[in-house]
Amino acid sequence: MDSVAAPFRPAPGHQAHTFSAPAPASSKEFEISRSVLIGDTADIFLHRALAVLRSENVNPEVAMEFTAEGNGVLCGVTEARQFLSRVLPETGREVYALEEGAHIARGDTALRIRGPYASFGLYETAVNGILSSCSGWATAARECVDAAAGTPVISFGARHVHPNVAGYMDYAAVVGKCAAGSTPLGGRLSGHNASGSMSHSMVLLSGDTLRAMMAFDHHMPPEVPRVALVDTFRDEAEEAVEVAKAFKDRLRGVRVETPEERGGVTPGLVWEMRARLDQAGFPHVDIYVGGEITPDRIRQFVEARAPVAAFAVGRHIAAASPLGFTAEIKEVGGKAIARRGRIPGTSHDPRLVRVL
Repeated sequence: MDSVAAPFRPAPGHQAHTFSAPAPASSKEFEISRSVLIGDTADIFLHRALAVLRSENVNPEVAMEFTAEGNGVLCGVTEARQFLSRVLPETGREVYALEEGAHIARGDTALRIRGPYASFGLYETAVNGILSSCSGWATAARECVDAAAGTPVISFGARHVHPNVAGYMDYAAVVGKCAAGSTPLGGRLSGHNASGSMSHSMVLLSGDTLRAMMAFDHHMPPEVPRVALVDTFRDEAEEAVEVAKAFKDRLRGVRVETPEERGGVTPGLVWEMRARLDQAGFPHVDIYVGGEITPDRIRQFVEARAPVAAFAVGRHIAAASPLGFTAEIKEVGGKAIARRGRIPGTSHDPRLVRVL
């Protein structure tokens, strides 16, 4: 039997099943791994400093501030607060922070920790890393959102980062005003459903785009939007119209990620798809654009007024440079102090509020 014409069946030994992304949680619960809690991810010089100070019985109350080294969108405050709630003593601790998602400039204090140095000194590396990576992702996401000028942007960068941080990256992208991310963990952390429909592998294994979409429709629950991937086998507009004719009003949209080897997705291609869908009687079918999308490419679509319903952005968000932070002790035992080149004493930004 011809593989394209054959009805879709699960592989031998497997049962057909339905899948729906987990519902978003009502609170953001970040998992803190044991390796972080025991300090395996901390700089070794912090371990050695703490060992020496303990041996010398030196453990004053200090105020440490985390200051931005560049401009961007602050992210990681919620995770840092949950982490610090695990390691700081319940009495004698104070944590102040700017709001998650706040715009920050070079020199702004994003976070202040006050407590016995031995209770958190080892975690300077972790807190810096949380703020730096998450703020970098959030800032890159905001660049795309600003370029899109009102068109939704989805974070599709999970395949470009280590799986241990994929969900956190999606959360940071939503803080940066992306409409959603692609991972269930990112959805739970951000309170948004994970976004995504079909994969190229599913279409290739099904042997035909329409056949793949019919199988998708058969096995997915009704709340999952019917969005067809239409760039795998034939002309994008042709596949889009074919699926639309089969699904009619039940088709929410089509997604196109034409590879660079075939010229990539262009505003002209989107306009052609829109025209052909409209002429066939399917003006309700949205067009979603993915691939190697950057702010510059988004601006090309916006300037051409291409009818894009949403942009799926991967590498630009995932590969964002961290927005660096510097951790500095600003008080020891209530006395203002700082190393050379820095101003002694804590900052006085009125936006800082106590979070712990």
